[in-house]
Amino acid sequence: MRPFLVLVLCITSLRADPLLVGHRGLIVHAPENTLPGFTACLQLRIGFELDVQRTSDGHLVVMHDTSVDRTTNGKGKVSDMTLAEVRKLDAGSKFDPAFRDVRVPTFDEVFDLLAKSGHPDTIVTIDLKIEDDTVESELVALATKSGVLDRVVFIGLTIEKPIIRQKLRKANVKTHVAILAQTRDNLQSAIEDMDSDWVYARFVPTADEVKRVHTAKKKIILVGPLFMSQLPENWKAGRIASADAIMTDYPLECRQVFREVVKETKP
Repeated sequence: MRPFLVLVLCITSLRADPLLVGHRGLIVHAPENTLPGFTACLQLRIGFELDVQRTSDGHLVVMHDTSVDRTTNGKGKVSDMTLAEVRKLDAGSKFDPAFRDVRVPTFDEVFDLLAKSGHPDTIVTIDLKIEDDTVESELVALATKSGVLDRVVFIGLTIEKPIIRQKLRKANVKTHVAILAQTRDNLQSAIEDMDSDWVYARFVPTADEVKRVHTAKKKIILVGPLFMSQLPENWKAGRIASADAIMTDYPLECRQVFREVVKETKP
């Protein structure tokens, strides 16, 4: 084998894998948006994504939908229920009876879990699904109180609404905030955005495109249908391009693909 090719292959094999983020936790193996799923992720040194809703008495809880119908044994909108009412619900049995009586978590619980069990390289993406006067400052304050602000990246409404990015940065200038690059045509404007330090990319970037992001002192997370599903070629391409993170429904399978890439590239 030619020396130059050997060098290239060695560099590829030594490249750090993108950080993995489990969409709503480890949803193939545990109920979504619950502490068991998040705990499993952290024990496996995988990050996770979670969603924000607010109860009628003002508490922030982890729930994807505006209603509790799909994932719990209850019915109704989260915003019409008190925290006590939400906490009475079983958020595990619909997934599997083994998770009976698993509860809807609060953000205090999630941030405390991240502080106690998270690896320094673990990142958590927070999908902001609600808009009000205080949600941004509350979440930043809770993350700061638990000492995990540096491991949290805000997504959701954040990626498309400048005002939300600005409110997050106003709450704490060190807050990690993402902006959307739906296609590579949007990449330059995302790089130039002043109120974000992560690019939320829904396309498969080239190594040169990732380098442009890094040159601007930003990071890039790969998301959307191209990465959520089991499409190993896209996972491989993300790793080869040196993306910083990949969010997927299949983080364990993605990690296995990374291991295979290393084996394939060893001279």
